[in-house]
Amino acid sequence: MRRGNTPNRGIRDRLFTGACAFMLAVFVAFILTLIIADVLYIDKEAVLKVIGSHDIRHALWMSIWTSVLTTFISLLFAVPLGYILSRYRFPAHAVIDAIIDLPIIFPPLVAGLTLLVFFSQTGLGKWIQEDLGLEFWFQPRGIVLCQFLVAASYAIRSVKTAFDDIDRRFENVALTLGCTQRQSFMRVSLPLAANGIIAGGILTWARAFGLFGPLLIFVGSFRGRTEVLSTTIFLEQSIGNLEAALAVALLMILVALAAIITIRMVGGRVQLKL
Repeated sequence: MRRGNTPNRGIRDRLFTGACAFMLAVFVAFILTLIIADVLYIDKEAVLKVIGSHDIRHALWMSIWTSVLTTFISLLFAVPLGYILSRYRFPAHAVIDAIIDLPIIFPPLVAGLTLLVFFSQTGLGKWIQEDLGLEFWFQPRGIVLCQFLVAASYAIRSVKTAFDDIDRRFENVALTLGCTQRQSFMRVSLPLAANGIIAGGILTWARAFGLFGPLLIFVGSFRGRTEVLSTTIFLEQSIGNLEAALAVALLMILVALAAIITIRMVGGRVQLKL
């Protein structure tokens, strides 16, 4: 009976593998077709116009420095928070873990609207802006705040996953050899989690770099002041300059591709456990 079923089983296995491969090919072809269509639509003049535009170069610089600063601040929070969430269990641990994931799952526009209401309608927000002189609303630093609110959760989740993957026996051995908790963290845990932290930082930077919705609500898209590449696409498209918008969009696609390749190269495994 088993021998008689072997040829049929082999055929079924090949059909199953072929069906999976076909779905993979369809999905990849769909993505590549969209990108190729964008490339074929624009011409050399549109690309040269984008490269030569002072406003777009300013938006590129704004996107770079704000996203880099956001990534740095996010990792400052992500490393200690990811470590404590990975290594300790405390009251309301599950609730805090869920709150950290909220910015990942709620609509991006909610982040911008929430910040706008906080700084324009609440006493604390007005005190921060008016009395302390820290203006975020329609200011470049508001870009960083928006990016941090949306992207920091990715960093925390990625770093936590990196620490989860470390065998705690290495840390216990370090403690038995006389290391303090801080020394064990600095000499054992942090180096072993380095690749995951780097990969999480790259993912966070890419998320901040491409942010759009919250920025449009909270800081606007004022040229030469709060414009970044994502809002440049919106501005160019809104005035009918579709080729320039696509040229900027392709630049952002190349940046995203470079970020993904870099994550693969450092060997970090970024997983979002929602």
